[in-house]
Amino acid sequence: MASLRIEVVIAILSRLLISLWCLIDTPPLRISEVGDMEDDAWTLVQKKGNQFVINDQPFYVNGFNTYWLMVFAADQSTRGKVSEVFQQASSVGLTVCRTWAFNDGQYRALQKSPSVYDEDVFKALDFVVSEAKKHKIRLILSLTNNWDAYGGKPQYVKWGKAAGLNLTSDDDFFSHPTLRSYYKAHVKASVFNTVLNRVNTVSNITYKDDPTIFAWELMNEPRCTSDPSGDKLQEWIEEMAVYVKRIDPKHLVEIGLEGFYGISTPNKTQFNPNTYAQQVGTDFIRNHQVLGIDFASVHIYADSWVSQSISNAHIEFTKSWMQAHIEDAENFLNMPVLFAEFGVSTKDPGYNSSFRDTLISTVYKTLLDSTKKGGSGGGSLLWQLFPEGTDYMDDGYAVVLSKSPSTSNILSLHSKRLVTFNSLCSWRCRWGCKKKHGLEMSPHQDEL
Repeated sequence: MASLRIEVVIAILSRLLISLWCLIDTPPLRISEVGDMEDDAWTLVQKKGNQFVINDQPFYVNGFNTYWLMVFAADQSTRGKVSEVFQQASSVGLTVCRTWAFNDGQYRALQKSPSVYDEDVFKALDFVVSEAKKHKIRLILSLTNNWDAYGGKPQYVKWGKAAGLNLTSDDDFFSHPTLRSYYKAHVKASVFNTVLNRVNTVSNITYKDDPTIFAWELMNEPRCTSDPSGDKLQEWIEEMAVYVKRIDPKHLVEIGLEGFYGISTPNKTQFNPNTYAQQVGTDFIRNHQVLGIDFASVHIYADSWVSQSISNAHIEFTKSWMQAHIEDAENFLNMPVLFAEFGVSTKDPGYNSSFRDTLISTVYKTLLDSTKKGGSGGGSLLWQLFPEGTDYMDDGYAVVLSKSPSTSNILSLHSKRLVTFNSLCSWRCRWGCKKKHGLEMSPHQDEL
């Protein structure tokens, strides 16, 4: 009975702490101190049930995208921007960055032709990884693109055609055995140039052993419109997920999907933003049930998918889109879901910074509601964070923190709230816990 009273007191105190810390801008620990605490525990992120964990404790993500880091690091005149964006992200508590670990056949190409690499660009990627660690930021490294930016799927097809292959569609990337072998060669080349097996020339740590790498992403936004059944893409995911895991069983692997529901779940297509989304050859639940896939990825672009003109419909779509995927990750997949891209373009009719702040706050609130329940909402990555002086790279979605104080404050406050939840989960588990939804929780966690 005394033990029960102690647990009730702990639960009440925890509830009060969460209420207070979520209302004020100053957390119990400075965000800068979190990195100090983790110095002795910079270990791999893992998945436990429907949660991300570090050292067996829940880890909730507040992060960002900056796709061009490797290319900027390859040029001494722009390398400083890599350090700058990591410093600025760290200052508001962002902990994960998603970026490209590919550049196929383009300017500053990493892969100049199949299995032929530019060592200087590889060293630039080494710099990105080592610089991220300095700022206690983990990386999701994407291995190729569905689109032609930085080469991607179309470049692989061009290489195949140059080699004399009879290819009729960019989607042959997913099915032609030679193109599949090109992709595998990028994951692990047959000679010395490798990605997963590479030893970082700055840190001297093998990529597949480096805790700085949060996860490998098979492809940015894969689509296979030539096969709406989804079978062609499904087979590609099945083959490549196992292949990556065979080379690197330590790190997490995700697909890079946008989250569209396919024909295997007709009752779910109501959540798609439009009817076309069902025809692009992706299938959220089916794709993520593949062996070797550790967590689900979803993107959120109401201004591209629903309507370009800014309206409250974007907010309502964001809520229902997120909630549907969080519930599916819990009920069907038993894995975390990461909303790996979200944002709004300044080029949209009716755009204003207040709407962007509302959208970001909506994403964060939806995730916090999941967090409080120990749900599958693993975190989000803003598209995209830029330092000053990179406006010429802006696609309309760039957030420059120094020019966006209100947005910066929202990002910082959400980071502090997640620090609170992460630290409370760790603290509470020292008092004797029980399992629920993959979290270590006290019997009175539901009261929080």
